[in-house]
Amino acid sequence: MAVPSAQSPAESQGLRKLHFVIVGGSLGGLATGLALKALGHDTTILERNPAPLLQDQGAGIVAGGDTLELFKRYNRCDRPIAVNSVRRQYLDKDGNIVHKEEMEQNMTSWDLTYYLMRANYDGIESTYCKVPDPAPKHGKATHLHDRQVTSFEEEGDGVRVYWKTSKGEEGSTYGDILIGADGPSSTIRKILEPNVERKYAGYCALRGTLIESEASKSAREAFSNRFTFFHCPGVQILAYLIPGKDGTVEPGHRLINFVYYTNFPEGSAELEEIMTDKDGRRRQITIPPGTTNEEAWEKQRKLARERLPPQFAEIVCGTKRPFVQAVTDVLTPQNEFLNGKVVLIGDALAGFRPHTVASTSQAAFDAMTYADYIAGRISREKWKKETLGFARYIHKRGVDMGVRSQHQDLPLQEHINDRNRASVPREQEVYPEWATVI
Repeated sequence: MAVPSAQSPAESQGLRKLHFVIVGGSLGGLATGLALKALGHDTTILERNPAPLLQDQGAGIVAGGDTLELFKRYNRCDRPIAVNSVRRQYLDKDGNIVHKEEMEQNMTSWDLTYYLMRANYDGIESTYCKVPDPAPKHGKATHLHDRQVTSFEEEGDGVRVYWKTSKGEEGSTYGDILIGADGPSSTIRKILEPNVERKYAGYCALRGTLIESEASKSAREAFSNRFTFFHCPGVQILAYLIPGKDGTVEPGHRLINFVYYTNFPEGSAELEEIMTDKDGRRRQITIPPGTTNEEAWEKQRKLARERLPPQFAEIVCGTKRPFVQAVTDVLTPQNEFLNGKVVLIGDALAGFRPHTVASTSQAAFDAMTYADYIAGRISREKWKKETLGFARYIHKRGVDMGVRSQHQDLPLQEHINDRNRASVPREQEVYPEWATVI
């Protein structure tokens, strides 16, 4: 149901301090919490994981313009946040560079991003950074783990969110507005839009890292300060440097991060094998680092040596904690429900394929743009058109890139063109009319 007023929720309630309940304590939820806290509003994050801190996902992140802008606005920790890449290049099967272009990009890691956000949001101490002093005008930030949301309902002018813990305890949290930032398998979205399904795309991303100093000279030359790709039918692999242990960006201690897309048809024995962990549990979406089946991964090492340039084969075979992610699609028709009392952010709104390198940027952009709307800096129409336009357009781009990469045999120049189009800064994109219908 659309909001009948062009006013922001804060304006319609007399610019009073609001309490936002944010479901999801990963990067999208933390980005939203940081942006709303900085406006002086109170926020409570409900994270379903039983542990107080999310575990290192072992993943690299291409830090796009919106991610960097989020850190510029809300990060008060004085330390480097990324490794710089100055060239994008493509290899042939023998490992020779067949195309290169100078392009500056910034690469970071999931764990450094998470701990920087936690330090700034709720003052979590870690080896990654010093916690900044409290900002006097910021709102109260509360982070509650082990809170699996089960339902929510309108109550007066706000929303009551019901949850349970892993020990069976039940409770609820009341807020003025509920933010669903709980990822591509969002519970909030399932309640609001039960017919919207997250669907498998027919291939997986095999992922891992290798400490820079453990790589051969040829591998270091291929990946140090380079964003490097290889394509062949049904296969795409890319690699770049990210911060290492405790977020270090010291040369030699950084990590070479790879993402290796390869096809596993739905229902195939190969898919069942790669998505079954070392304990025999069939995972639906992710095999976490350290839990892959050794026999299944050894098959992938053998295939890597047959299929990939030697530099790529080396890092795939050398990683000690590989993990696997099934590539999926999900897109919600709208981002606002119950007269604006419930809003979807980031992956909960649209789960992009990783080819877009835009998921973290989407979370950052959605958080900042929603905060601008709440602050009355932009209209409801502008907020919805910008966030929905980004979600729909980049979702379609990801699907198209995946189809072309994994299921078509195209000249390399076509893949280069796709990657260059995906690197256009968001503010320079022109969304087609279908993407911005509200």
